[in-house]
Amino acid sequence: MNYFPARILMAMILASGLLAAPSFGQKKYDTGATDTEIRIGNVSPYTGWAQEYGAAGKAEAAYFQMINERGGVNGRKITFLSEDIAAASANEAAEKSEELTRKLVEKDGVLLMFSSFGTEPNLALRAYLNEKKVPQLFVQSSSAAFDDAAHFPWTMGFFATFKMEGAAYAKYVLQNKPGAKIAVWYADDDTGKEYLAGVREGLGEKNAGMIVKEIAYGAGDSPAAAGAQITELKKSGAEVFFNLSVGRYTTAAIRAAYDVDWHPLQFIPNASLSVASFLDPAGLQKATGIICNARSKGWLRPESQNDPAVREFVEWMKKYNATASLRDQNNVAGYERAQVLVEVLRRCGDDLTRANVMKQAASLDMELGMLRPGIRIKTSATDYQPISQLFLVKFDGTDWTAIGPVTGR
Repeated sequence: MNYFPARILMAMILASGLLAAPSFGQKKYDTGATDTEIRIGNVSPYTGWAQEYGAAGKAEAAYFQMINERGGVNGRKITFLSEDIAAASANEAAEKSEELTRKLVEKDGVLLMFSSFGTEPNLALRAYLNEKKVPQLFVQSSSAAFDDAAHFPWTMGFFATFKMEGAAYAKYVLQNKPGAKIAVWYADDDTGKEYLAGVREGLGEKNAGMIVKEIAYGAGDSPAAAGAQITELKKSGAEVFFNLSVGRYTTAAIRAAYDVDWHPLQFIPNASLSVASFLDPAGLQKATGIICNARSKGWLRPESQNDPAVREFVEWMKKYNATASLRDQNNVAGYERAQVLVEVLRRCGDDLTRANVMKQAASLDMELGMLRPGIRIKTSATDYQPISQLFLVKFDGTDWTAIGPVTGR
């Protein structure tokens, strides 16, 4: 009597599984894919300029190692060809990134480029990779320029944009310190200008006058020279400091503000969130009270270990990325980007053409265990920004604490 219902139930389970399963049929391959291998290209700064961000590339390599040990993606092992930019400056990084990417595409025969570092380097490569029709996926930059499917259909960003970050900070100030004087320090490049545009958009025309002083630093300026510019910002009488710098510049500005006895409400970009890489060198006491933004769950506090996804991440770090600092947010960022790429490749099934890789990347709607609830990966043929939400966090001298809800589109 139970046979017929059970058969129907089994059919329903199989049908639902097929809806989410990759399509397998006649095998189709482009350069970089075979029955046994998928070749992925990447350029990261493991030494020299911006070397702190090389941790993300190492985390991605470690994640792919785990996937390979578990049998690969649809039976294919990932070969992650990651080259060291090894540049002395941002300008040199753009040149070296182009040289290394051409090598990966034209000599090493990668299927796609993944998570390469930097706004300017990726912008310099975008036209080349789109002409070659090579996917430039999940670039390590939050520039809104990489969400332009109409003009660059082979290039896709990953995180909420610099502009969105700046706007979120401005709105926080309007809600919590309305009428406060604001000082801004930013890079004189595409990244810095996008942050500043976001701040202005968040303040709106009515409140634009709250900004009483702006100073831009050049790409060739030494972080050690930040002191004089921070002193000038202090003289403005500002009660709010938008420290819209990145990496070592952020560290230098945090230290300089504290050392000249200037203690405004300070904001820094997500790119400088890493405690190990940027707050430790500045001095944790000097960084206490700073506001930033995040997408991921916290993982350092004991109570966070009750979350299965957090436990899984921490255990993965211990087994596959043991030499890296657990306090470095770049490891989480690399872990998350690698997870999404593996899902894209899984969905490709046996159609590992570059066109199908982009098709799958542009049709995502998924959650990641380490993302805070309410933040998800979602793309479409016209929306190339996988994550478009964030939440604000404050540094308490030890770790970041959430201070607001998830916001974004």
